[in-house]
Amino acid sequence: MLAPVIAGVDGSAESLAAAAWAAREAERRDRALRLVHVRNWSPRSAEGEYAGGVQRSQARRVLRQAEEHVREACPGVRVHDEQMEGPATQALLRAAERADVLVLGSRGLSGLAGFLVGSVALGVVARATRPVVLVRAGEEAADEHLPAEDGSASIRTGYRDVVLGIDLDEACDEVIEFAFEAARLRRARLRVVHAWQAPLPIGLGPGEIGLMNDPQRAEEWQGFLSAVLQVWRDKYPEIEVAETVAEGRARSVLVRAATGASLLVVGHRIAEGPLGPRTGPVTHAAIHHVGCPVAVVPHE
Repeated sequence: MLAPVIAGVDGSAESLAAAAWAAREAERRDRALRLVHVRNWSPRSAEGEYAGGVQRSQARRVLRQAEEHVREACPGVRVHDEQMEGPATQALLRAAERADVLVLGSRGLSGLAGFLVGSVALGVVARATRPVVLVRAGEEAADEHLPAEDGSASIRTGYRDVVLGIDLDEACDEVIEFAFEAARLRRARLRVVHAWQAPLPIGLGPGEIGLMNDPQRAEEWQGFLSAVLQVWRDKYPEIEVAETVAEGRARSVLVRAATGASLLVVGHRIAEGPLGPRTGPVTHAAIHHVGCPVAVVPHE
């Protein structure tokens, strides 16, 4: 059985937008959709059992609301639902292991923290071994598409670009393949962006790239990027690929590049730091500042 697209729902506007996006993605991937609600229940006493019953009832309402929202947006999608016991981060990580893609709601830097945003979403992204997509409240199907000729929103036009942020120092097949597949499913153009900064002269040897002037550095990075992508161009000849190298901080370059995109794809190295798994600065900036859905793809 093919792994489903899974969406975490909690009744918030963010999670309903995430569920609708997940339904559209499930249809694109020809997968089932599973809606998951996490309830924190520990049966310790009669009072705990009563509280657990209330939580189960509330979970059913949340899942029913999400399913109605999804069926209105995507009537043909195959929908299943599931209640899981918390804590939320651990439960969603377990769900992610069974998912083709896990989709969660995100508010970025605005608004109050909700159940599936803030520490929960960041904790899942930092630890997940499967791709996680974060979706903002208000995201609608038309937002993925180009505007109509009269400038109005439309779902009948082609998809906006998929944007891939790539670090040429550790270009990972899993991340690149996810972006090419996303573009293929949407029949969209793929824009691949690499940001570079002139290195400090300390420690550079003769002939190293750091001794070049800026135009030469940009040309060299462009050559590296083209070489890395050539095998993927050959594998996906139907995909139009636009390559961009830009001087500047990666987080700033990527946030600008994602403006007007249907999806931003970034990688996340699975590594245990002294304070436990954490999102890197570029991924963190994308999650908090990019308006379109952000796919975070883990890699070794």
